[in-house]
Amino acid sequence: MYDLIAETPDDLWEVEALYDTCFAPGRTALSSYRLRDGVAPVAGLSLVARDDLGILAGAIRFWPVEVGGHACLLLGPVAVHPTRQGEGLGALLIETSLERAGPQGWDRVMLVGDAPYYGRYGFERLDGVLMPPPTNPERVLGRALREGAWAGITGEVTRAR
Repeated sequence: MYDLIAETPDDLWEVEALYDTCFAPGRTALSSYRLRDGVAPVAGLSLVARDDLGILAGAIRFWPVEVGGHACLLLGPVAVHPTRQGEGLGALLIETSLERAGPQGWDRVMLVGDAPYYGRYGFERLDGVLMPPPTNPERVLGRALREGAWAGITGEVTRAR
């Protein structure tokens, strides 16, 4: 059993340590991090998962970006501590946060990731959406939170204004 709660500033270093544990040392060199620099994660959607002892087991973050001038959420990173993987916690973090995004007024979400994994959550390849290089276009995925929200949306992904 896990409590999913909104990430707070007090969680920052613990969440960063989790990401360091789960991802390669050069993770902050990825192009998606340039879109996050100096921008706060989206409040209420960036979640931490803690067990009954209060130990951090997983985390997910969302960032505001724009695609061709249209507001969008950028999902990531999402991580589950290696000792907690295989319990469905990643799915719980993704599904719970996406359920909360629509009521907060978000219409679309995107990420850079593996289509076979994220496809189970309704993400599909986004043609015409250009992440800063170097990003493999096959890994640029999106999901509409409102029917038709991605229709006609193309262009460069930029930092939110």
